[in-house]
Amino acid sequence: MTNETSWAPVEAALWQIIEALGVPSAMLAVLDRDQQRLDTIGAIGFAPRPQSELDEASTARIGAWLDAGLPSRGSSPVARDLGVRDDTDRLVAPIAGRGVLVLGRALHVSDAQLARAIAPLTPLVLRDATPIADPIVGADAGLRDVMRAVEQVAPTFAPVLLLGETGSGKEVVARAIHDRSPRRAGPILRVNCGAIAPELIDSELFGHERGSFTGASGQRRGWFERADGGTLFLDEIGELPLAAQVRLLRVLQDGEIQRVGGERPLRIDVRVIAATHRDLAAMVRAGQFREDLWYRIDVFAIRLPPLRERRADIALLAEHFAERAAQRFGSARLRLSPGDLALLEAHDWPGNVRELAAVIERAAILGEGRHLEIGRAIGVRREPAPRTIEFPSLDDAIRTHIERALKHCQGRIDGVHGAARLLQVHPNTLRSRMHKLGVRWDEFR
Repeated sequence: MTNETSWAPVEAALWQIIEALGVPSAMLAVLDRDQQRLDTIGAIGFAPRPQSELDEASTARIGAWLDAGLPSRGSSPVARDLGVRDDTDRLVAPIAGRGVLVLGRALHVSDAQLARAIAPLTPLVLRDATPIADPIVGADAGLRDVMRAVEQVAPTFAPVLLLGETGSGKEVVARAIHDRSPRRAGPILRVNCGAIAPELIDSELFGHERGSFTGASGQRRGWFERADGGTLFLDEIGELPLAAQVRLLRVLQDGEIQRVGGERPLRIDVRVIAATHRDLAAMVRAGQFREDLWYRIDVFAIRLPPLRERRADIALLAEHFAERAAQRFGSARLRLSPGDLALLEAHDWPGNVRELAAVIERAAILGEGRHLEIGRAIGVRREPAPRTIEFPSLDDAIRTHIERALKHCQGRIDGVHGAARLLQVHPNTLRSRMHKLGVRWDEFR
């Protein structure tokens, strides 16, 4: 998926499955048949590939398995396509014709148990088929200058450099530029430059030919080639190694790429929008970023203000994310009280809009889709209402007990010296309960 989607509702459902079935790990992915890939949208206990590119045969094989609707036990080619190794004790289940659920050590689970446990995943898989679009919240307020710049540069073919802190909404602005440009009918693809292993950068960006290196079992189109006729959003471009910067500069100058192992250049027509949270001018002075590449991408720069500089937008953004959370949970409208808004507006938001989105999603989960628990989600404890006899709720008592154990174990959950052993519960059960109560282990490290 090219859009960023929060895993929080999926992971909450996966924790419930782990606890209900007594398995140690679970992972959920969706098949994109048109793009020939599997996208992981949630994982607990696995280290999956966020995206698994498939060839035509693999896509057809997995699609046929999904259409048949029958679980696969033991060794499974679908699990291998997800990057799961040593899968002889895995159970892989299809969901709604496009979802793939992988469970570890689950051969004891019956079909009836599986069907009951995975039912809540169906709306999550189908919801992911139609991603919720991100409007430009604050276009008439805190982002007014940004949107004016977007309108100016979008009709042109000039490269754009988006500057701003992590989580400030750079991808949303990149999509706004694309949607207002003559290239709107073409693709817009996002590449996180900091997430690509240095040895794979050429293959990821420019593609490779079959047999060009060990493991290259087929021809692969790179990001530039797949974005031909559209826009390529190079997020965190400041993380590219110097050697890769040289090759990127050549592509931007010549409008040609050459696949790894290829013998001829390929013409491409791609608009580049780059983004970074780093100070590229300082990196140039320090010799960490090429000056000529900086001049090439810094034709039109747009700075996105952090959320703390656009506090008038906090209420609008919170309402937007609350509405989106209600849609995902299939619940009635989730309303924010004046007290909730006061808590949100008093926060510094070091993680910017992305952090606010996560807080609202966490508040919806803690409120079980019926209301928003903003205080707990943001880490603020509300004072209990005055009563003749003060008694904590059962959840508060359990939360305090878990926090004491975590403090004693210095945030450790597993092992002989972990909180799970101290509380005499399974580590996954403890994690599930912590997730439900909003307890974070890293606060006790």
